[in-house]
Amino acid sequence: MILQKASIFFFLVLAVVFSSCEANNPFDRGPVYDVEGNLAKDSLLIVDYLETAEIDSLYRIHDPSGVVIIVQEEGTGSRPISGNVIYTRYIGSLMSDGSLFDTNIENVAIENDIYDENREYDLLSFLLGSGTVIQGWDIAFRRLRSGSKAQLLIPSTYGYRDDPNRAAIPPNSILIFDVEFRGMD
Repeated sequence: MILQKASIFFFLVLAVVFSSCEANNPFDRGPVYDVEGNLAKDSLLIVDYLETAEIDSLYRIHDPSGVVIIVQEEGTGSRPISGNVIYTRYIGSLMSDGSLFDTNIENVAIENDIYDENREYDLLSFLLGSGTVIQGWDIAFRRLRSGSKAQLLIPSTYGYRDDPNRAAIPPNSILIFDVEFRGMD
């Protein structure tokens, strides 16, 4: 009787061990995103881009994260903190080829064949530090004064990483956002 119970227990343990190793394991999420490797690669590409890009600016902020904020017009308001609601206009493009992938400015969307008639082209509002926008925006907007116009260079690590669900944005793309920081609450 004891031998029979031990055999059943042993069989159940083997079944659990082997079933957790199957190819359809829901806990196997594939390779882990290489944050440090991609950030190092993106940093070199951003440096090369900045050496040749002709961008009018008052000054540049090289955040320790790797995000670069190119201030083109200084605002007169204060800098936001976590919990502030930010209001902005933006144009998003790929650093690799300059193609636009998103904007909340209707005429820019029309001119670049990315217009969506089902979308409202209004100011974007988001809660700073809440994770509702890409991490690069949370980093960059903390460094801008309300009323500023700037260009944000966002390494892929702080953008969409290797997200396969973004048709207009290839995996590991460095993003450029032209932003107009319209205000905050």
